[in-house]
Amino acid sequence: MTMENLGKYLRDNGENPAKAGILFDGIYKRGIRDFKEFGFSDRVTEKLEAFDFCEPKIVRKLESESTAKLLLELADRNMCETVLMRQRFGACVCVSTQVGCNMGCKFCRSGQIKKRRNLTAGEIVGQVLAIEREFSCKVYGVSVMGIGEPFDNFEAVRDFCEIVTEDKGLAVGKRHVTVSTCGLVPEIHRFADCARPTSLAISLHAPNDALRSELMPINRKYPISEVLDAAEYYTVKTHKRVTLEYIMLGGVNDAPEHAKELARVIGGRDFYVNLIPYNSTDCDFTQSSPEQISEFCAVLKENGIVATKRKEFGADLNAACGQLLSDYS
Repeated sequence: MTMENLGKYLRDNGENPAKAGILFDGIYKRGIRDFKEFGFSDRVTEKLEAFDFCEPKIVRKLESESTAKLLLELADRNMCETVLMRQRFGACVCVSTQVGCNMGCKFCRSGQIKKRRNLTAGEIVGQVLAIEREFSCKVYGVSVMGIGEPFDNFEAVRDFCEIVTEDKGLAVGKRHVTVSTCGLVPEIHRFADCARPTSLAISLHAPNDALRSELMPINRKYPISEVLDAAEYYTVKTHKRVTLEYIMLGGVNDAPEHAKELARVIGGRDFYVNLIPYNSTDCDFTQSSPEQISEFCAVLKENGIVATKRKEFGADLNAACGQLLSDYS
């Protein structure tokens, strides 16, 4: 529960809603997992018995110097994956939001698993807690970029973002939490209007509708013009620059002409383009060469677009962008 919802629950049950802050501080700062340890009266403790501290079970751990991946089993025996990225400035976690994904992006392994169900906000939070517990680290940043389309599970992702950015919760800075969507336009507007909007990344991956529809079926419902208009709304409403993610597929979307077209589509809008080297999967694509990526980036910059190449993490563990599958399935 968010602290606001927990306060409402307490108030509706005749208790002081300020106890929500005490509970959050104890759970997330001190690791308390038994309500009796809070020292509340039996009357209050009984009213909290509706809640539990069920956390995901670690089934498998893969680890390299910079990255670790956990396969987690949920209470109903479904699985999800979460990734730790050890960055220079601290530990970052990439969390999953669904068991499977219905978006069907052609270059992404996660889309090979049809969605079985959404994760709850608690199950998404549980991934962060599992990383902190298993690796004895404090999480500095969170990427909501694992298995699933976050905005296809909007309410749970919204509540997750509130919990992890709450000062009495996990206290991750809002600008250090990034939600990535393939472009669900109504939900981009809804997220902009939330009380705690975080950083936003939009998976664009093509400079025109014909190519994007081929790579990403969602484009047939929400074409590029509508997605970029929604991104601009997000920037204006939240004062946060939206990142446009662009995966570099050899011979598909990586020509200088594609870069020029992308720059024209963006126009004078204040977006940031993050170029992502394609990570090897069993999908029928190849990674653009480093030279091709550098040339693509240079063309964007020549046309006034802020662009960088994403640092690669976890490809050796099948833990990089587009590689998560929960390969138990």
